[in-house]
Amino acid sequence: MTTPLSAQQVVVRLSLYLVLAANWPLWLQITRIGGAPSLYLRSAAALAVLTACGTVAILAFTAWTRGMKLLWWMVVMVAALSQYYMLTYSVVMDPSMAANVLQTDAREVADLLSLRMLAAVLAVAALPSWWLLRVRIPAMRPLRQVGRNLALLVLALGLAAGTVAAMSRDLAPLMRNHPHLRYLMNPLASLYSTSVSALRPVFARSRTLVPMTQGAALGASYAAGARPTLFVLVVGETARADHFGINGYGRDTTPELTKRNVMSWREVRSCGTSTLASLPCMFSPLGKSAFESRDNDYENLLDVAQAAGMGVLWLDNQSGCKGVCDRVPHASAAEGLDAEARKQLCDGGECRDEAMLHNLDARLAALPAAQRERGVLLVLHQMGSHGPAYYKRSADAGKRFIPECRTEVLADCTHGELVNAYDNSIAATDAFLGKTIDWLRGQSAKYDTALLYLSDHGESLGEYGLFLHGMPYGVAPDMQKHVPMVAWMDTSFMRRDGLAADCLRASGDAPLTHDNLYHTVLGLLDVQSPSYQRPLDAFSGCRSTVLASK
Repeated sequence: MTTPLSAQQVVVRLSLYLVLAANWPLWLQITRIGGAPSLYLRSAAALAVLTACGTVAILAFTAWTRGMKLLWWMVVMVAALSQYYMLTYSVVMDPSMAANVLQTDAREVADLLSLRMLAAVLAVAALPSWWLLRVRIPAMRPLRQVGRNLALLVLALGLAAGTVAAMSRDLAPLMRNHPHLRYLMNPLASLYSTSVSALRPVFARSRTLVPMTQGAALGASYAAGARPTLFVLVVGETARADHFGINGYGRDTTPELTKRNVMSWREVRSCGTSTLASLPCMFSPLGKSAFESRDNDYENLLDVAQAAGMGVLWLDNQSGCKGVCDRVPHASAAEGLDAEARKQLCDGGECRDEAMLHNLDARLAALPAAQRERGVLLVLHQMGSHGPAYYKRSADAGKRFIPECRTEVLADCTHGELVNAYDNSIAATDAFLGKTIDWLRGQSAKYDTALLYLSDHGESLGEYGLFLHGMPYGVAPDMQKHVPMVAWMDTSFMRRDGLAADCLRASGDAPLTHDNLYHTVLGLLDVQSPSYQRPLDAFSGCRSTVLASK
């Protein structure tokens, strides 16, 4: 057996090991920042001391003689997993990324598992796991143990404070210019961000749901005898505007949209860089800035449309609506599929987006007749181009760009293979949108029909060494924020809404954001609301003066 060690010694040794073995993303990032080796080596040394001291300070609260080995092992596993994902996908472990992890469903977890991940985790965790299993920690009187833990905590914090004071000339500009470095300090960043995300709902004060539905009503276009509106809002996933063929991309990734003569807006930016950040924000009446600083929750676009008298339905092929659809009818794409449809459209627990079109007539018929007769707002939330398993997002028969990356470990693929897999997923979205438009055309005998597609955020495909999405918005590259927006409207809908097609097409390069969605959709639906702001309605300038006066 090994020589007995106190719990405090175990904590110190474990912290030093993790600094050396589980912080390669931090050291590599410091070298990429540049400068003379004498400068970045000093910075790396200072950050190593701060990371070690911070880890010791946290683990000092766990430095007890009994029952702590499992907890320490879990910290090692968190550090090992975090390093793998930071190295593989160039992400940082900030609270928003931790929140995304906590809300990830089983399908997304399965996409991330691989033998490479197992090997990377074992490389970090095998040695300390074996050591923790063997190390002997002798019993100690509780009062003495409390004293030693406090001494360890004070020593760690004191050394950290001394390091900051001695190295402030190097550390202050480094952390100010590169604030994301703090979220690469492992396991500090992972423990902190996960704790913040998990405990924030527990300690947050109760939020009031601020009503936004007062005064909501259908406008003049819903006069007696007018046909109801059927409006489909497709929320895309992880789609980049610069990979849409209709936006000038070098590949024809959108042949179906081109055939259907859709309108495209090429300069649209998202509210966030993840579904969790963007989805509630884009449906909110507040806009990005006010949404992020809000003290309460607010009713959203779906609430207002429903209060005005329309039927509203949310269909989801993703990991949930993030609270957006809580107060309206909603269902998952897999619900209600018969065995034959599941066999054709679903594989391994994941359905293709086309599953949302299956039995869609029946889903609409299940809405209250009184609402359906006034009009329907149908939201389709795609799986879209969700990574890293882009190859799963397109059917084998529809793959046009080969060879494609066929693994979740993106580093194993060439850049060309990665782009091929991603472009195949965009082409699958194009095919899905084409089928949705065709379905809407089939409803034209009963409804005035229209479709608006807008992605929740973009994606990094290796540019600047980054992959996937979820970087802090202030430092995220434009690829994670530049999203496609596409509209299709039948002639009767355009006439009803007083819209001029030539004007809409001419506005394709207008700078827009997710802030415009709430007001643009209310304008298209002709839903009257005090919350509607005409300057934020992207289409108001192309609407006849009769309806624009609303």
